[in-house]
Amino acid sequence: MKKVLVLSGGVGGAKLALGLYRVLDAGNLVVAVNTGDDFDHLGLRICPDLDTTVYTLAGVADREQGWGRANETWRCLDTLADLGGAAWFRLGDQDLALHLLRTQALTEGASLSRFTEQLTQKLGVHAEVLPMSDQWVSTAVQTPEGRLWFQEYFVKRRCEPPVAAIEYSGAEQAQPNAQLLRYLASDDLRAIVIAPSNPFLSIAPLLAMPGLRAALQQARAPVVAVSPLIGNKAVKGPTAKIMRELNLTPSAPSVARYYAGLLDGFVVDTQDAALAAELTDDHFFTNTLMVTLEDRERLAREVLAYADRLPLRSR
Repeated sequence: MKKVLVLSGGVGGAKLALGLYRVLDAGNLVVAVNTGDDFDHLGLRICPDLDTTVYTLAGVADREQGWGRANETWRCLDTLADLGGAAWFRLGDQDLALHLLRTQALTEGASLSRFTEQLTQKLGVHAEVLPMSDQWVSTAVQTPEGRLWFQEYFVKRRCEPPVAAIEYSGAEQAQPNAQLLRYLASDDLRAIVIAPSNPFLSIAPLLAMPGLRAALQQARAPVVAVSPLIGNKAVKGPTAKIMRELNLTPSAPSVARYYAGLLDGFVVDTQDAALAAELTDDHFFTNTLMVTLEDRERLAREVLAYADRLPLRSR
């Protein structure tokens, strides 16, 4: 059975990844995850999107928040705050164990890919979770206040400053994950799915690396994106706000245009059916809102069925 490759980041991406994980046979899901929001904090390497993906697939994520671990405690963070430390980025006690272990492994020379592979095995995840690169890429936003690194903008400032531009520092020098490139060049993929993640903050860091966009364009499997907008609004996060600030209309057609040259198909919520005339790519309307586990599984099945109807590309 061929595998399904997902390009993902954030909570929305993890939701669809979980749906696909549950409807596919074990071992048939590959998730390439954004690492542009990784950063060093309190001396520890933090990889929010990777951790959210692994926690979600392992069934240990906080379902209400969508990130972090379930049944978390915060004694370390509370003590840190009492001592005057930087407590703006919430790290739970269980979560800290992962950051400590990863920082130690990286310091000792392990790659992020190798550590993530070992982590998924320890947590019983029967899917491949691939960091987009083993090299450092850092997303930053230009604002009227100056340049803010992603976590400063997203967490510390809660996306409040207007965004004038977005940068992916280090992307031009970074090499895409070698296993990701091997999959894209092979005949082993059933479909490539761009998750309903923020296109500018979660997917663009992957596309900014040399060679990855071309590898997607040359892949045989059809590429299908799921719109992150419903009724021209983001379910969660600043996608629509950022689009307005970048002088883009917050709509599904605008997202499709952002992915121009990559897509064979585009999945759009039924609330946006009136925009069909603006969509130039092949498209499919369905309910894309994922509130329950059943929603995730239903959307995953529909995305796969749609992708299966699209022809393979010729090389």
